[in-house]
Amino acid sequence: MATFSKVILSGSTNGKFKNISASATPGTALHTVAAGTSGLDEVWLYASNSGSTSVKLTVEFGGTTSADQIELSIPGESGLVLVSPGLVLNNGLSISAFAGTANVISISGYANRIT
Repeated sequence: MATFSKVILSGSTNGKFKNISASATPGTALHTVAAGTSGLDEVWLYASNSGSTSVKLTVEFGGTTSADQIELSIPGESGLVLVSPGLVLNNGLSISAFAGTANVISISGYANRIT
């Protein structure tokens, strides 16, 4: 039977929002998923934009090529915009992010670790 446990993003301090200071690849580190192929991390990410204009956010899932990235625009002065709706990853992939404007986007979330 599978076991589920909620874990804080490994790039976060005590679950706090992580400021996206990178404005190009490689991005600011957010999380490293479960090692190996027998466990999974179901990753949920939420972004906030403290700036007054929309900012392009790029999230990198295990690599820096376009096939590894998702891009979305985070509206100005908005919070808790869903970025990753429970994507399931494993094998120690690293998740990072960069933004068109540095230091206005911050990301928080969690992973449901399934073993």
